[in-house]
Amino acid sequence: MAAINLLDDTTIKTKKPDPAKSIRLKDGGGLYVLVNPDGAKWWRLDYTINGKRKTLSLGVYPATTLKAARLKAVKSRELIDAGTDPSDLRKAAKQVQVQQREEERRIDDGLPIAGSFQCVALEWSAIPTDKRSNEQTDKIIRWMAKDVYPWLGNRPVNEITSPEVNAVIQRIVDRGALDIARRVLFNCGRVFKYAKSKGYSNDDPTACLGEFLPTKKVKSHAAITDPIAVGELLRAINGYTGAFVTKCAMQLAPLLFVRPGELRMAEWSEIDLEKAEWNIPAERMKMKEPHLVPLSTQALAILREIHPLTGSGKYVFSGARSASRPMSENTVMAALRRLDYTNDQMTGHGFRAMARTILDEVLGVRPDYIEHQLAHAVRDANGRAYNRTSHLPARREMMQLWSDYLDKLAAGAEVIPFNKAA
Repeated sequence: MAAINLLDDTTIKTKKPDPAKSIRLKDGGGLYVLVNPDGAKWWRLDYTINGKRKTLSLGVYPATTLKAARLKAVKSRELIDAGTDPSDLRKAAKQVQVQQREEERRIDDGLPIAGSFQCVALEWSAIPTDKRSNEQTDKIIRWMAKDVYPWLGNRPVNEITSPEVNAVIQRIVDRGALDIARRVLFNCGRVFKYAKSKGYSNDDPTACLGEFLPTKKVKSHAAITDPIAVGELLRAINGYTGAFVTKCAMQLAPLLFVRPGELRMAEWSEIDLEKAEWNIPAERMKMKEPHLVPLSTQALAILREIHPLTGSGKYVFSGARSASRPMSENTVMAALRRLDYTNDQMTGHGFRAMARTILDEVLGVRPDYIEHQLAHAVRDANGRAYNRTSHLPARREMMQLWSDYLDKLAAGAEVIPFNKAA
């Protein structure tokens, strides 16, 4: 066995450099001090692994003492004997340090860490798809930023566990937002499925969580269906003294009885005032099918009245702060509250229930006409879905009948409800 521990501190300290070349002071076992022409003294370890000769730097003398250099050499030899290259191990450790510094920098700059849940979620949400609108994507991003990223955002996507996701979802449930909890869980699942498809992760920790969410207690949207009370509501809307755009939206809501989101996102490019039609594209509809809304003379009058104000922009009901965005989803609800109608009395969605009930039970309109105009799934006798123009003449007639009836209620005329079966 080759001799080791051949050096002593005195020899190393007193060794003078050679201006023409480097000098080796051997300690044995591949360990030596390399004395450079400039006087710097470096610890080196020569070794062989997998048939290759390699050299490992162990520090600078005297900062790295003789004792410390020998200890490092022993540990390195143990790794080599076990088949591990200490040079590769050091490179890996440096890479980890570089990654950690990069992560710290991105966190300081407010940026997501590469490979983290937030980074993958943003990558997923940036992919165009027909399955969600830009508005839905924006809403998902807001949910993630509020309810997920603070706890899971910087976690590596391939290390997140089901209990971690469950804790995030439970926080949302605990504040009473069960609907949001379900949607956040669903979209987290979509992010993990995307991560699997890209090879970022092998698991979807959300797969087993949905069945453990509490059952939602179904609560119908509050709606006014008594004709006399409807007349009072219409008069209150006509007397609204707030923003003109909001007033027009509230006046159209009962006439058209579309979903609140469909109304506030209405675009001028979809409305044909000459044909008296509003064609809503499939991507904005709940059922992802295009929908046609016949416009009564009353609806046309409201649209023509607001056109000089918002007609040069994209949206019929533009936002108060920016014409490039639609009005807020809470605008109509807030206006109803201002008119002293509570959430238990009337909602923006309640105009649909109002129309369905009165058209059926008071005006005696065929239920399939009503359901089709509500954009519900309606099928013919052969099980085929009606298209957007099904029964269009009859629906035009129904929409005008409905608007005329509402005019009578708003005027306070004596309208006696009757049952269609009478």
